[in-house]
Amino acid sequence: MKTLSCISLPSDPKSRSYLCSLFIGACLFCGVYFIASEFTVKDYKDRSSRWQISVFQNAHSNSIQNTQSSKCKNQCRPSGSEALPEGIVVKTSNLEVQPLWGATLNGEKSSPSKSLLAMAVGIKQKEIVNQIVEKFILSNFVVMLFHYDGVVDEWREFAWSDHAIHVTVVNQTKWWFAKRFLHPDIVAEYNYIFLWDEDLGVENFHPGRYVSIVEDEGLEISQPALDPKKSRVHHQITARVRNSRVHRRTYKHRGSGRCDDQSTAPPCVGWVEMMAPVFSKAAWRCVWHMIQNELIHAWGVDMQLGYCAQGDRTKNVGVVDSEYVVHLALPTLGVLDENEAQSEFHKVDNRSAVRRQSFIEMQIFRSRWANAVKEDKCWIDPYAQPAEDIKQ
Repeated sequence: MKTLSCISLPSDPKSRSYLCSLFIGACLFCGVYFIASEFTVKDYKDRSSRWQISVFQNAHSNSIQNTQSSKCKNQCRPSGSEALPEGIVVKTSNLEVQPLWGATLNGEKSSPSKSLLAMAVGIKQKEIVNQIVEKFILSNFVVMLFHYDGVVDEWREFAWSDHAIHVTVVNQTKWWFAKRFLHPDIVAEYNYIFLWDEDLGVENFHPGRYVSIVEDEGLEISQPALDPKKSRVHHQITARVRNSRVHRRTYKHRGSGRCDDQSTAPPCVGWVEMMAPVFSKAAWRCVWHMIQNELIHAWGVDMQLGYCAQGDRTKNVGVVDSEYVVHLALPTLGVLDENEAQSEFHKVDNRSAVRRQSFIEMQIFRSRWANAVKEDKCWIDPYAQPAEDIKQ
């Protein structure tokens, strides 16, 4: 059997001492190398671990920031408010007056107004207007008067005058005023907006009962019926139906433009006239956008109001019979007196010019509507029908 060969050390003491020293040095070097290597590996592992943690933290932070950024981008912020913290942004307003002192910080009222009456008025009809406003004030309405004759101070004889909002611009219609001063964000707190003419008799009308009826009936656009014996009735659908609460359509079996149970278009169904319309705040937001900025007589708009009925116009548009008014049809816009002391011969009457302008504006509006329908490829007409079936 072979045995393991061993290295024999030299017999010389000096040689043996040299070899021992060399061996010891080699061992120390190896020990230092391994210790240093261990520290190097440990430091590398520590640095690698810290780098991995840092990368994870940065990735996590970026993920949170990206998620937050995505969430913020999805928030619907009013245009112009992006530089503000969301909690300070007030998106809407109202027409409530505030005292100069003594007001509560939260602005609470014992009985806040829920509806608005807005009227274009002239001082010559102040007695009729007074009767209207007194009824609405008692029903806790906010009242806003548009003075088309520039006269404001003479209304101060009425107790309610200081509580009303007065806006005056000479020779403008209620639609001009409404487009500029009844923006949907301003009247958003009011459930109903009454946009009335000044020549309405309200002996048989109660605002509070009227609101209750339209709420119960689900009417988004409505008007009080006209007393057919005392009013000038232009369209049969506005005439009061006796022993009825509300009607939504009318019937006409003779002449042109017949109306029956199959009728689906104005003025047979889904239609109100423009002298005393009442809008829910949702309907008004739509109608406000339909009102053309410079077409101040708004002729033709009544035929399209049903598009703003928040659904089926045959159901959501109606005439309230149990609360009715008298349409006096007084000539107001375009009639000016040069001097109250002078005779009728000197009266300036531009009514014919006003009607002519109204007709021109109606043609312009109809043309704009037709062009808008043609150009908007994404819009689908919910009431599309053959042209020969449209009743004018």
